[in-house]
Amino acid sequence: MLGDLGTASLAVGLACATLTALLWLRVALFGAAIRTARLGTAATLAAAAVACALLETALLRHDFGVRFVAENGGRHVPLYYTLTSLWSALDGSLLLWLLVLGGFAALLARRAYLPRLHAYAMVVVSVVMLFFFALSTFAANPFRPVSPVPADGPGPNPLLQQHPAMGVHPPLLYAGYLGLVIPFAFALAAPLAGRDGSGWVRLARPWALVSWAALTGGIGLGAWWSYAVLGWGGYWAWDPVENASLLPWLTATAFLHTTLVRGRAAWHGALACASFLLVLLGTFLTRSGAVASMHAFTDSPLGPMLLGFVLLAVVVSTVLTGRRAPEPPRPRRSRALSRPTLVLVHGVLLVTIAAVVLIGTILPLLSAPLSGTRSSVGPAYYQRTAVPLAVIVLVVMGVTPALRVRDRAAALRRLAVPAGAGLGTVAVVGLLSRPGPAALTAFGAAGFVLTGLAGDLARRLRRSGPHRQPGRLAGLVAHAGLALVAVGVAGSSAYGRDAERTLRVGETLRVGDVAVRLLGVDRTGGSGTMAVRAPLALTASGRDARTIAPALRYHPARDTAVTVPAIGTGLLRDTYVTLIAVSADSGSATVRLAVNPLVGLLWAGGALTATGGLLAAAATARSRPRSDRPRPVPAAVGPGAAT
Repeated sequence: MLGDLGTASLAVGLACATLTALLWLRVALFGAAIRTARLGTAATLAAAAVACALLETALLRHDFGVRFVAENGGRHVPLYYTLTSLWSALDGSLLLWLLVLGGFAALLARRAYLPRLHAYAMVVVSVVMLFFFALSTFAANPFRPVSPVPADGPGPNPLLQQHPAMGVHPPLLYAGYLGLVIPFAFALAAPLAGRDGSGWVRLARPWALVSWAALTGGIGLGAWWSYAVLGWGGYWAWDPVENASLLPWLTATAFLHTTLVRGRAAWHGALACASFLLVLLGTFLTRSGAVASMHAFTDSPLGPMLLGFVLLAVVVSTVLTGRRAPEPPRPRRSRALSRPTLVLVHGVLLVTIAAVVLIGTILPLLSAPLSGTRSSVGPAYYQRTAVPLAVIVLVVMGVTPALRVRDRAAALRRLAVPAGAGLGTVAVVGLLSRPGPAALTAFGAAGFVLTGLAGDLARRLRRSGPHRQPGRLAGLVAHAGLALVAVGVAGSSAYGRDAERTLRVGETLRVGDVAVRLLGVDRTGGSGTMAVRAPLALTASGRDARTIAPALRYHPARDTAVTVPAIGTGLLRDTYVTLIAVSADSGSATVRLAVNPLVGLLWAGGALTATGGLLAAAATARSRPRSDRPRPVPAAVGPGAAT
């Protein structure tokens, strides 16, 4: 019953999405009533919401006659992870994708923008909705029946039942991905809308900021999940799926920065389109089985359809942005060393990093059909290419704010103290610890940026009136967060230490001033799992010992063993203990002990960066110029409007 209702809701959603795209096209071409098109958008969202609700109901009721529940549900699964099972596998995650996409479409439909630009943008968003409804209906229907009906299911992937971030990370990441469809839609709508399209960048910027903040939070939570669950002690492995989330973040960041410079319409359109096209490419990589990754879904029939849609979107974007109306006259040429110039340099560097990461991500896919062998691209490639470029971006980020003043001498004076702080940081850290050139440069660049931001903040606080602009304060917050992330990455990479050893009961493993002593091995069994724990006495810096217990959990239903690390979080460092294996007689255990300095700055910096994005979005939305708002009309727009 629930399966039939779910399939019907997908069919209704597909019909509504098709009709909605046609209704918005009618509004754009003939000035028809906008109310009907808005109702169509709301109906499409409602269909997605009903489909999600039905699948959640099937999971909660353990309706194993529905294939998705039979493959990903289980009576032994806790309630929280039963709810999050909706997005634990390919078919169900597409329903969440549709729900988030439909939410953005409904929000955009309710806004009052210039008529033709608004209508054409809604056509683009509706077509994207139509495609994903078709994908879910014909290729990834989670409501398909299963026969015979099993008595129980294996539950979701055990890795997805280890951390509560599973309930937040995918929805936040999807919000970041799918919010980028709105700048993409405005960029495609602008050349079709004529004069109405001239101010599309101002309208797209708040949406891009919200999406960028959500994507930042999603990437940060993903890194935290990787660190806390996978047991390897790291947070970023340059995995293809990780890269797929980083790519649109880089181009969206470039878009947000270049929109601060006038007269670059071609750049704005290209970056807005590239950001969402990279989302679609990432969707293909994640959902087609094209790449091997612990984050990717398994092989599926979605690959050809997704690749075809990506190629179609590339062609349409190229054609429409290529026929853009001539740009208005640009302001007088800027000096070589000026804020507009450095903002553009910043954008070019971000796009270059995105290109480097993209090459490393898709090269293994291209090498197999071209050469017959599948090449691999490891972290060393990214560390030699993307990381140095990222440090340069950090330096440019610190220089740019000082160039707001026209007087070059005054700008140089503003840079003197931050430059001294950066060089001082390099000298002190280099003499005390010798972390290596890459980390040392990153520490110096972060010191330069943070000191400059502190000076900028002090100058703002001394002023009053229009100088206290919330948008600029948001920029300070976001840039400070990125500098803290840089310090966290450099510190954990340069100073991290680890050791691995098989311990008999009573033996000790030591890394620096941190030691663990094996107290024993415990074996337990529970509902759907078997666990082995290794209680350890942890001592650090001479303080009293405390007991920690890393574990291995075996899930028979999935025939999967999961490592559960024990993490001691401190202000300046984490202790990270992993149980690798135990002997059959429970007399010994193989333990890995790692000391990871400054990892906490990663999480704090990521949160600060996302907060800065949200503050900037709020400030931009409040300052929206009245000229971007349409003249009041009753229920229709264009020549056919009622008077």
